[in-house]
Formats: sequence, C-alpha cells, structure tokens
Amino acid sequence: MARSVGGFNFPGMGSALPLVAIVDDEESVRRALGRLVRSAGFHVQTYASGADFLHSLDGAFPQCVVLDLRMPQMSGFDVQDTLTRMGSGLPVVLITGDDSAEIRHQSLAGGAQAYLRKPVDEAMLLHAIEGAIQASPAAVR
Repeated sequence: MARSVGGFNFPGMGSALPLVAIVDDEESVRRALGRLVRSAGFHVQTYASGADFLHSLDGAFPQCVVLDLRMPQMSGFDVQDTLTRMGSGLPVVLITGDDSAEIRHQSLAGGAQAYLRKPVDEAMLLHAIEGAIQASPAAVR
C-alpha cells in the first residue's frame, strides 16, 4: 500500500504519514520549517541540536532529516558523518546560510540527498524532502 503526500506516492507507508526531523539551532527557523513541512502533510519533530536529534533515534525514526549545517557543538557535517557510520540510510537534506562550492561538494559527497541555501525556497525544500524519501526506501521503518 502506498501513501500519497504532496503529490508523491510512498510505497510501503500504508496510511502512516512520513516523519521528517528538522534540526536547526535557530528556534524561529525550526518553527517556520516545521509549519511548512506539516502543511505539506508530513509528521514533524524538531530538534535544537544535532546531539538532541541523534539521541532521539532510539524512539521514532524519521524518514528524512532536514539538517542545518552550521550549529554550535555538533555541526550538520558531524551529524551526517554519525548517521553514515551508524549505517542508518536516513536521507539528509542539508540547509545552510554559508554557501560555497566547497561546502556544497562536501555535503553531497558525504551523502546528502540535497543541499539548499537559506533562506530556503519553500517549494524546493518540499520537493527535496519528497524526493529524498522516495529515493531512499531503506530509511522507511
């Protein structure tokens, strides 16, 4: 059975909505992105730090994580590396206010499904989330 969200069908999802984690140290960004992603029909959990997000993985496991690159203590790259070492298969959409060719390359080479610059275009973010979930069935649990 497939679940349709935002015009995309998610095989194996049944009637459950995909869970998207949003990790950003800026509360206003977390709140705005959370509202946007919820309005597209996803369940959303928000986290103020990479460590908080990683600790949460013992409970509900998301189908995608939207991850800020520049955060104190644990950067988005640190979280991305940890997820890779865990073998999670969790699709990552990286967002950043610090855009450069080097950072973009490092993000995508590290396995990010998408790399977007802040302020994030709403349609592009939703498309990136939907595409990342659809392209990574291993992350659906």
